[in-house]
Amino acid sequence: MSDAASELETLRAELAATKAELARSNAVVSASEALIASLKLEIAVLKREKYGRSAERTARLLDQLELRLEELETAAAEDAIRAEQAADKTTQVRSFDRRKPVKRPFPEHLPRERVVVEAPSTCTCCGSGRIAKMGEDITETLEVVPRQWKVIQTVREKFTCRDCEKISQPPAPFHPIPRGWAGPSLLAMIVFEKFGQHQPLNRQAERYAREGVELSLSTLADQVGAVTELLKPLHALIEAHVFTATRLHGDDTTVPLLARGGTKTARLWTYVRDDRPFDGTAPPAVVFRFSRDRGGEHPSEHLKGWQGILQADAYAGYNQLYDAKRVPGPVASALCWAHARRKFFELADVESNIRKGKNAKEISPIAFNAVRRIDALFEIEPDLNGLIPADRLEARQRLSASLVDELESWLRGERALLSKHDKVAKAIDYLLSPSHRPGFTRFLEDGRICLTNNAAERSLRGVALGRKSWLFAGSERGGQRAAAMYTLIGTAKLNDVDPQAWLADVIARISDMPVSRLHELLPWHWNGGKSQVKVA
Repeated sequence: MSDAASELETLRAELAATKAELARSNAVVSASEALIASLKLEIAVLKREKYGRSAERTARLLDQLELRLEELETAAAEDAIRAEQAADKTTQVRSFDRRKPVKRPFPEHLPRERVVVEAPSTCTCCGSGRIAKMGEDITETLEVVPRQWKVIQTVREKFTCRDCEKISQPPAPFHPIPRGWAGPSLLAMIVFEKFGQHQPLNRQAERYAREGVELSLSTLADQVGAVTELLKPLHALIEAHVFTATRLHGDDTTVPLLARGGTKTARLWTYVRDDRPFDGTAPPAVVFRFSRDRGGEHPSEHLKGWQGILQADAYAGYNQLYDAKRVPGPVASALCWAHARRKFFELADVESNIRKGKNAKEISPIAFNAVRRIDALFEIEPDLNGLIPADRLEARQRLSASLVDELESWLRGERALLSKHDKVAKAIDYLLSPSHRPGFTRFLEDGRICLTNNAAERSLRGVALGRKSWLFAGSERGGQRAAAMYTLIGTAKLNDVDPQAWLADVIARISDMPVSRLHELLPWHWNGGKSQVKVA
């Protein structure tokens, strides 16, 4: 080997060692933060036991500390796995040993199911058939089936050779998570209840304890962190699929983020690919992203390098995407008629105003008439869903274009009679603004475009419902982790796949799946197949 090649190999080894040491340092920091949070929680609990439950604020503080501990423990689990993976690639960095939560023996009352690994028929050393059983090793994995807990005992029988006295035994079974103790179905249930059913881990732990299985918050958080890291390759495939679309739905919603002194308003963004309305063959999928605020730089970063049609509201933060100087080119804006209609509907909703104590006579006749005219556009769309773009466009030009022209002409006439401070005037300006109008009429130019952005709003519905359960994101990293899991669960739902069953199967198979076949685990390719095991 030449001196240059030798020097290159040395530099590569040093780079790998540096990366491994950095991963190990991150794991140490994460573990230390989790330990500090755990000790703070213990101190708070002890103080509460000593001085009594005198204030509701104390109870809320304990809830906050538990959630913070959950996020840190999960992050520490992710960093520990990354450190181990990095250490495996080099011999120059010692592996990281993180303080693990103490794992208690599985309850004796749980039924045991023996899964016996097929024993060798000949000696693995010399090939002799004269072998005799000398014992067995048992690996216990906690698994769950609906309304029933059980411990699966995987038995590996040992045989000794009469000729060479060597011991033969099948290799230990593979576990989806290093040093894991939970089965795929249990892991899927934990993460789906947390992200799909919005049940924080502390509430899950309380329910499991009532069912006779005590699992600490730290133990559950370990599993969530490991599963998140395990499923990253699948998340990357879904993300790549979404951002190859020529048309996306985009939206965002608020997410309270735990911060010093209280909470701050963060954001969860969604980008939906759904080509079914125009008879597209690409399967639907969704990607979620998390950010600390609603700055316009976030959608620009999320859609960096992407070009196509973005269906969204008129949020000014998207304007950077529509810039003609943007590289690789400007994104085309398609605005949502449901948003425009909503502004008029709020001024014309008789029942809602009566409930608020307003007189029915206060209802704006202009707003009421605007809603009626916009509804005429919506009544055309159901018959166009599922048609190819050319047929949708032809029908809209024939049926909808004249309605849009009449609506615009009527609104301009009414607007001229209103004060600029009138609420109806503001609703009209939103629809007729020169910067907005091209986005509202683009559905008359392209048959792929939907009249509304309801696909994105539907994807955020679960988040809005869940906010009352989980109250806030414990950290920025926790928000990013939630976004990744929402991506997986949301995509499964869009493809009419049971998210929990799909996650259980994916967790069981993903580590054994070659990268070239990883796409087989995507929700739209999934056939519900399970790995085969021999049950004694």
